[in-house]
Amino acid sequence: MGTSRTDGEHMANAAVSRVASGAHDAVDRIADATNNAADSLSRKGQEIKLLEERWLKNVRAYVEENPVQSLGIALASGYLLSRIFSNR
Repeated sequence: MGTSRTDGEHMANAAVSRVASGAHDAVDRIADATNNAADSLSRKGQEIKLLEERWLKNVRAYVEENPVQSLGIALASGYLLSRIFSNR
């Protein structure tokens, strides 16, 4: 009778080890996926920042080359925005 309890304990320990190993593997996969997502977001953030800087540089160059047109666009845009938001 003592051997069956030892066998049962051995089987239970083996089952617990398999479950723990599976849980550990799942946690590792989740951590890897989280790190990959964070890296991807970081790269996208850097790309967006570079795009913003390039766009701002182009806008500044346009304003310097066409100050009167830029002023007209700014005034027209301000007028349109004020009309849109004042009707609400």
